[in-house]
Amino acid sequence: MSQFDDREKGYEQKYKHDKELDFKVNARRNKLLGLWAAGQLQIHGGEAEAYAKSVVMADFEKPGDDDVVEKVLADFKAKGVAMTEHRVRKEMADLLGTARDQVIREVKS
Repeated sequence: MSQFDDREKGYEQKYKHDKELDFKVNARRNKLLGLWAAGQLQIHGGEAEAYAKSVVMADFEKPGDDDVVEKVLADFKAKGVAMTEHRVRKEMADLLGTARDQVIREVKS
C-alpha cells in the first residue's frame, strides 16, 4: 500500500507543480502582452510597467483570456488605436512560448 500512496502523492505534487507553472506562465504572458500594448499605445517607462501590471490583474476578473483581451481592446479603442481582437489573440499566442521559456529558465536557476 505504501508504494501506491507514494505514487499517488507524486502525482498530486506533479499536478500542483504543473498548475503553479501554468499560472506563472499565463501571468508572464499577460505582462508581456501589456508591455506590447503599452508600446502600441505610446506608453513608456514606469507607466508601461504599471499598465502591464493592470493587464495581469485583468486576468482575475473571469476565467479564460477574454477579460484580458477585452481590457486591451478597450484601451486601444479609448486611445483611438486601430486594433483587432484577432491581432491581440495572435500576440497572446506568440508571447505564450516566450513566457514559458522565461519562467522555465527562472525556475531552473
